[in-house]
Amino acid sequence: MDRLLETGALLGFTARVREDYDSGEIRAVMMIEVMGRNTSQVIQKLRGLPELQVLHTTSGKWDLVTDIRVENLSEFDRVLREVRLIEGVMNSETSILLSSV
Repeated sequence: MDRLLETGALLGFTARVREDYDSGEIRAVMMIEVMGRNTSQVIQKLRGLPELQVLHTTSGKWDLVTDIRVENLSEFDRVLREVRLIEGVMNSETSILLSSV
């Protein structure tokens, strides 16, 4: 693999983890409703939170969707509070991911 990477033949690779593997981290999906035209400012603030893995703009009721990964419930609670305190965040709904099927 090292040789393939060095020569440029291989651009990258992805590791797939068994579905039954439990890393111990808490994963969740959060949907966010933004007030008025504050989306750009809210996105900028959300990008500053390392626990938010990806951030998507969406159509429909929710303006943004993000994936959250944290080590424990106290971190999870802190991240939820931080997001909800961002000026322009009007409403949110969060679902903890229990398992992949």
